[in-house]
Amino acid sequence: MILDLALNFAFVCFGLGLLLNLYRLFTAPGVPDRILALDTMVINVIAIVMLFGIKLGTGMFFEIALLFAMTGFISTVAFCKFLLRGDIIE
Repeated sequence: MILDLALNFAFVCFGLGLLLNLYRLFTAPGVPDRILALDTMVINVIAIVMLFGIKLGTGMFFEIALLFAMTGFISTVAFCKFLLRGDIIE
């Protein structure tokens, strides 16, 4: 009972954070702010996937969250490298 309420509250909080990051993605003044918004959106998606795994009681979603984390890290590094140097692969 309490766990369901806590999970629902966490879903609402992370969903609201995801929506606010989406707003920041479209209204950011510069490219670095947009990269930061995308990185934070990846973190919120990871949290939502983890909460969904806890709610269903299965470990498959933890592996999916790990894949999201690796992909998000690599994409953030690639965006920043492209922003600094103009080329990703040297």
